[in-house]
Amino acid sequence: MLGLRELQLGFANAVLDGAEDNFDRHIRAAELSGVRRLQVYRNNTLLSLTGALEAVYPVVRHLVGEEFFRYAAAQYIARHPSRSGDLHEFGEHFPLFLQAFAPAADVVYLPEVARLEWAYHQVFHAADHRPLDVAALAQVPVERQGELRFELHPAARLLESAFPILRIWQVNQDDEGSDATVDLREGGVKLLVIRRENLEIEFQPMEEGAFHLLQALAGACDFAMACEWAMAAQPTLDLPACFHRYVSQGVLTAFYLPDS
Repeated sequence: MLGLRELQLGFANAVLDGAEDNFDRHIRAAELSGVRRLQVYRNNTLLSLTGALEAVYPVVRHLVGEEFFRYAAAQYIARHPSRSGDLHEFGEHFPLFLQAFAPAADVVYLPEVARLEWAYHQVFHAADHRPLDVAALAQVPVERQGELRFELHPAARLLESAFPILRIWQVNQDDEGSDATVDLREGGVKLLVIRRENLEIEFQPMEEGAFHLLQALAGACDFAMACEWAMAAQPTLDLPACFHRYVSQGVLTAFYLPDS
């Protein structure tokens, strides 16, 4: 006789991983065999998880079509079943999956579009945060300002792609003309994806230096080194104005000094 935990784990494995292991013998279902009941749960789970992916990746679905998307989703779900009770956490590995998914190899920009859609999803559901305390920042001694570490808003993400993924995303929205096209020769883009107070998601194309500044700060680099990287990437960057812009926009929300 299996205990409750063993029954729950066995059932989850049978549904999510397709691991039979004769688990059907533990199921008592009116008018249905244990095997048939497990199949019902598998089908319902597949439909639910596919729906979750469609909600997060509507542009990917639009680009490849419903039938192809559902085929790809089934393959993804088999390899990356949900491990959380929160469906908002499901789909994180879909961009990497598409990158290695041979049937989608000809759509070279598809994984990058998926990365943008996952960033949009994360930003939309991220926690809020108080603005950076500018008064406290002004109290940091000048000689220690280079040691400062800053934190990006939880509802902000940085994206870099060799493809014009923002334009691809824009022309595949419901309110865009279906005959709109994108020339991949437009080149790549660096983006800041951020949620505003009205829950609108904003995409900001970024200059080289600004992107390197925020990327370094997001990676816990100290302020002095982040500034050096930014200026090396774009010597003409107006660094003070750039930093002020991201503080005033709420992109940078907190700071700290490492222990001496």
